[in-house]
Amino acid sequence: MIHYHVSFENPLTFYLQIQLTLTVPAEATKPLELQLPAWRPGRYELQNFAQKIQRVVVDDADSGEVLPYRKITKDRWQVAGATGRTVRVRYNFYAHQMDAGGSWLDESQLYMNGVQCLLYAEGRQHEPCELTLELPESWQIACGLPQKAPHMLQADSFEHLIECPLIASPTLLHHEYQAQGIPFHVWVQGECDPDWPRLLQDFAAFSEEQLSLFGSFPVADYHFLNQILPYAHYHGVEHTNSTVITLGPAQLLMTEGLYKELLGVSCHELFHTWNIKSIRPVELLPYDYTQEQYFRTCYIAEGITTYYGEYLLARSGVRTAEQYFQELNTVLRKHYEDDGRFNLSLADASVDLWLDGYKNGVPDRKVSVYHKGALVALLLDLALRQLSKHQRSLDDVLRRLWLEFGQPGVGYTEDDYIRLVEEVAGRPMRQYFDSFIYGTAPLEEPLTKALHFVGCTLLQQENVSAAEGVFGFKTIVKNERTEVTNILPHSPAAAALTVDDEIIAVNGQRVQTNLQVLLNSGAPSYEVTVFRQSRLLTVPLVADPSKRFWPKITIEKRPDATPEQQVSFRQWLKQDF
Repeated sequence: MIHYHVSFENPLTFYLQIQLTLTVPAEATKPLELQLPAWRPGRYELQNFAQKIQRVVVDDADSGEVLPYRKITKDRWQVAGATGRTVRVRYNFYAHQMDAGGSWLDESQLYMNGVQCLLYAEGRQHEPCELTLELPESWQIACGLPQKAPHMLQADSFEHLIECPLIASPTLLHHEYQAQGIPFHVWVQGECDPDWPRLLQDFAAFSEEQLSLFGSFPVADYHFLNQILPYAHYHGVEHTNSTVITLGPAQLLMTEGLYKELLGVSCHELFHTWNIKSIRPVELLPYDYTQEQYFRTCYIAEGITTYYGEYLLARSGVRTAEQYFQELNTVLRKHYEDDGRFNLSLADASVDLWLDGYKNGVPDRKVSVYHKGALVALLLDLALRQLSKHQRSLDDVLRRLWLEFGQPGVGYTEDDYIRLVEEVAGRPMRQYFDSFIYGTAPLEEPLTKALHFVGCTLLQQENVSAAEGVFGFKTIVKNERTEVTNILPHSPAAAALTVDDEIIAVNGQRVQTNLQVLLNSGAPSYEVTVFRQSRLLTVPLVADPSKRFWPKITIEKRPDATPEQQVSFRQWLKQDF
């Protein structure tokens, strides 16, 4: 048994005191090496959590003798003379990251993601673990792990331990609902007043829909751990039998805008219980927490989950079709924000998550596995439905993934996924994969054709913003400064402006919050004055009458949808047209 002990002397410093105790067998032939994970599942980039560790001390737990150690990598320690001893490792961890993958300590709570802060002994990750939390007596714990005793948690292995984040506080709110006999726990930390009857009814509805889709559940129970914050925030991270969701501002929780975000992220993260926590690409079995694990199928793990996260809310009746289309239109807008979609495939973007997948990156370089991944999942779902007259769909592909790979714990490959899609389709689907997964073909025409099957269309409307629609550039106003943030290649703006230009004036008139007005006179050209690298310049901005840029692309119902298309719509969305 590996023992962990977590306490805090002064929460105002944000430092946790962590202790690891383990016995090293007398017959051990290798030095004891202690490793801290460098990344966490759900975010495929190195985060180097060791930068938050302070003052490591290693000694013999029985005699108190200090044992020498040395650091051999940025997050690995080698201990000398540990053979035959009960070794105690003590260190401080800076818990001051409030997001769904972080850890946080203050006077009101302890929130901990073990993957950030718990060391493991190399070669002993499969041993059972015990975690003792030194907490005030009145504090309760929200966590997916069983409690052996008050404030003592048990795990089957190190991975089991770090897959179960926890919130401990005296003010946790807790309610439970059941779906198909499975208990689901909803925990809330934060100063808010949830509408519990509405929330539990909605959560039960989308949980039932997911369980019906897959046919069985990977775990015995499930925990939604919600950090409802006093400021604007949005983040969620999936775990084996739980999720952490950070959302705010708390006072707006039950308003339409924020409540839809709570529903969307909760449905998305629950779907991950199957798709990535159980149905896992072969490259991630097992997890190697010390280095990158490249895989080309994140468009399955995240793209399909992004599609189903909102789609199932509509299919379960929690959201209307109109509300679902609003979310789809947000995904469309984000997909078309820049021209990276022409330069990087979804498969390569999956690999590049480890490179710059969670940053804005350089202009027009990459595509989102979340947004384009969701759109190509929609395209595939409708294609499978049309080929089979709704007898088969993307649901069937996912069930096959669950039965053939998720349930037996076997990793799937790219070829496995292609095979399952083609078997469900009953025909070769190589063009779909070559064009939209491994290529950069535009989505407008195929989406329009696919949506026609369910009485909908992809509508392109002219962008009313002069800067965006006429000249092809976007700006942001920061501290009363109008700065260029994005420029479409081959647009009029590309010949005159550059990213980070501060626009001072148009035709000699000062720019404050009136840029669109100044560019909207219909003139064929404008003199634009900018600060560029602290130099004052005036450049000509010349319109191209034959072109418009950044159209507003939305999915809408067709007013002329036939009765057959309306029936097809109901079969897809389980709602009347």
